[in-house]
Amino acid sequence: MNSKNIFIKIFISVLLIGTSFGQVDEINKMKLTGSLYADTRIIFNNYRATLSDSIPDDITSRKTPVLSGVLSAIIPGAGQVYNEDYWIAAVFVALEVVLIATAINYENKGDEQTVFYQDYADAYTNPNHNWSVVRYAEWLVEYKYNNDQELRNRIIVSDDPNLPPWERVNWAELNAAETGSHDLPPYGEQQYYELIGKYHQYSSGWNDYTGGANNDLISPNFTYYAGERGEANDYYNNSSTAIVGVYINHLLSAAEAVWGAARFNNNLAVNLRVETHNLAGVSEFVPTLKVKFSF
Repeated sequence: MNSKNIFIKIFISVLLIGTSFGQVDEINKMKLTGSLYADTRIIFNNYRATLSDSIPDDITSRKTPVLSGVLSAIIPGAGQVYNEDYWIAAVFVALEVVLIATAINYENKGDEQTVFYQDYADAYTNPNHNWSVVRYAEWLVEYKYNNDQELRNRIIVSDDPNLPPWERVNWAELNAAETGSHDLPPYGEQQYYELIGKYHQYSSGWNDYTGGANNDLISPNFTYYAGERGEANDYYNNSSTAIVGVYINHLLSAAEAVWGAARFNNNLAVNLRVETHNLAGVSEFVPTLKVKFSF
């Protein structure tokens, strides 16, 4: 084969590369004449015979952005798998696992810490660790109602120390007698455990309280309990933050999946056609390759 034929093959192979790599091998098998006009038509006719086979595959491989986004909104990374962006999918899946594990971990820590500080307040059999509604009621009667025994008898319905303090008071009478900014919620409610370690109004209920009439003088047990309750709240806040992160991960994954589907479809757009050029009354068929990159 002469150098002119080799040049023609290389030239046309460069034009066709990027649309069908297999055509280069086919060109090398052809018998060319050495005429650019004739050889161009021979190569193009051979390429056109196989071009139709590749078009349906390209069409069916297109990705649907809406479907991709919905998949990732449900399961982060699913849309990326659909888009064949496997590394990006792995990132979203890993982030989802970490966020869920973090949320569960801190939720469990918060539950454990809640049990701890509630037990600390309720340990009425241990004089060193407890808050007593009876003690609070007695302080209220003594310092706010001048030791009104009739009121005391209405509030404190039992003096049996073997009973839990919350079973020894009439809660309605206690609430009616309270003079602070809050009424003590029934025993066991979340607000019950919050108020006794948050407001000085209830500081007299702690067993190490020594402030007399001045209940703004909080005790060490009050301070310790407030810190333990605050730690539980911190755990729950961390869990809530991780849950928010889970929602954000779903949204980001869905948005990236929609963009990824469009990127997949538009990343490389190739348009190959033959244009006719009229030169001195002679029509020449010239292969034209158009490549468009989208980012």
